[in-house]
Amino acid sequence: MKFSYLRNICAAVMASLLMTAAQAHPVKTYKNIQWAAPDNHSLTLDIYVPDTGKESYPVLVIYHGGGWLINTNVIMNSMSEYIASHGEYVVANMNYRLLGDNNNTVTINQIVEDVFGGLLWVKDNITQYKGDPKRVAVTGDSAGGHLTSMILVSGRNLNSQGFEAEVPGFNPTYLPKGETAESVAARDGLKVQAAVVSYGAFDLYQSAKHGFESDSNIFWTLGNAKARGILGAGKNPDNAEALYKAVSPIYNIPSADEYKLPPQFHHVAENDKVTTPESIQRYVDLMNKAGQEATLKVYPGRNHAFLDNGCTEVLQVCFDRDAPEALNDILAFLNGIFYPHAHKH
Repeated sequence: MKFSYLRNICAAVMASLLMTAAQAHPVKTYKNIQWAAPDNHSLTLDIYVPDTGKESYPVLVIYHGGGWLINTNVIMNSMSEYIASHGEYVVANMNYRLLGDNNNTVTINQIVEDVFGGLLWVKDNITQYKGDPKRVAVTGDSAGGHLTSMILVSGRNLNSQGFEAEVPGFNPTYLPKGETAESVAARDGLKVQAAVVSYGAFDLYQSAKHGFESDSNIFWTLGNAKARGILGAGKNPDNAEALYKAVSPIYNIPSADEYKLPPQFHHVAENDKVTTPESIQRYVDLMNKAGQEATLKVYPGRNHAFLDNGCTEVLQVCFDRDAPEALNDILAFLNGIFYPHAHKH
């Protein structure tokens, strides 16, 4: 299946490889900027700005992985630095609440609301950091891939009552001055121009039915939290199926005739047992069946979380060895959308 943006990819791939071979350009970094404090829990982001002399750049917003229970945006520092120094993009590396925060009371829909709010904050404020709010891409890995996908498929499902409404929706943690969830939805305020989904998770309903909410899920232990329902007390996949599906992108893919999503680049490691190549392929196939623009690349010889900083011994992945090929592909994909004519001769 061929899409209009793909004709720019070949030139962009070559341009990206040439950029990588060249010395990386300087980057200005702004750390720990607080953008919200839901329930007095400070949420921050880091912003990386290329220092190449331009007045404005497209923006890439990053959501880290960690099973919604561990890590902070720090785990994406190396990726953020690479994208900003090898490409011409302002990078916003985001934090959001984890399930174990606020005495293990945070719910998955609140995490989605943080992610939606964070994107709205970026669009509202990124011009202060040379970012163009009209040229925005989103990305995330693993749990962050889930959250990235929620922006795409559910970013218009907003209401002020959130999950308590008769028709469950999301009330972003941050709203622009004078706006409501409904007004943001009416103007499609969470719309983005591109998405990169790195080994994403798409079906929390089935995950919950198969042990995610139990002690068998090691992420609860790693996050120093007691295993529980991700939607709060009294809710489980049997009595709240609709709610679990509302936070699962795979059940919310719109037909392109109904709503056209931006181009998506999905990728996964060949040896990934957490978010398997088969599960990613299934999701991409469903996207394509709905008429949406989504492609997939599988990277051989790698395992889960290969975009994380440093080395992860248990997974036998190292950023310096395993990430650059995918990062160059990400830059090529983004350049094909945001700089389609920059390298034509």
